Amino acid sequence: MGIVLDRPVDMHLHLRQGEMLKDVIPWSSRQFAGGVVMPNLTPPVDSGEKVDKYREEIEEALNGEVFKPLMTLFMRNYTYRELKEWRSKIFSIKLYPAGITTNSEAGVKKLEEIYPVLEIMEELKIPLSVHGETNGFVMEREREFAPIYLKLAKDFPNLPIIMEHISTIELVDLLEKAPNLYATITLHHLLFTLDDVVGGKLNPHFFCKPILKTPKDREALQKVV
Repeated sequence: MGIVLDRPVDMHLHLRQGEMLKDVIPWSSRQFAGGVVMPNLTPPVDSGEKVDKYREEIEEALNGEVFKPLMTLFMRNYTYRELKEWRSKIFSIKLYPAGITTNSEAGVKKLEEIYPVLEIMEELKIPLSVHGETNGFVMEREREFAPIYLKLAKDFPNLPIIMEHISTIELVDLLEKAPNLYATITLHHLLFTLDDVVGGKLNPHFFCKPILKTPKDREALQKVV
């Protein structure tokens, strides 16, 4: 028995901006009904006004194609008033550890500093989306972040927490340890391993972050899917 998804929603989408946006959005709009659009632009999408402006830029680039952008905010120290006002504009708020991935220099340096924001999000039922990696050795960055996910899930039990683009057995296992932990998984991590990047000739087209992992990690991802 198979399942056919007719124009699904891309739950983790980078459309970038400017000419890059115009180049890549047709590839999404042809296959998907909508997408959760990541906010790590330059500068970051970190206000209701910037959400509106970015949505307008996306809709203009669509040229009439039917596609619903689900907008997100870049994590910073928001106030209750701001988030209540902007709630209807956004799908989630994205947490980036500072400097850990593309355009994340303005990200979070100390988790405790955003606890007041997480309390507001929990009350307003705004999901938290997380790029879960440390700045350690590249193959261990996601595994090292696992305790942070568990702490967040425990400290904010009514806050939906989305572990973005998980790539390891350890994070698959976390899905059974906290009812408010969810995950997205990319096709890259379902299909390929690090061997496809550096096992023979270097193949830069398979490079992504989080970096591709081991066959055992891939097997765990395929099983949970």
